[in-house]
Amino acid sequence: MQAVADFFTWLFNDRTGVLCLIAGGVVLCLVIALVMERTTKRRYFNHEKGEGDWDLFGDDEE
Repeated sequence: MQAVADFFTWLFNDRTGVLCLIAGGVVLCLVIALVMERTTKRRYFNHEKGEGDWDLFGDDEE
């Protein structure tokens, strides 16, 4: 139990730990966003592009 307590102390009280916590949160949000974007793109593949539509991945075929 002491190792877990030491880890949480490092994570929230040390500058390096806080930076790792923030960087991990950013990476996690990025991975979730990419997975959701690809799932949505796969689900709505027949969607006709309008004039105001844009694509996150930039594979425009105009």
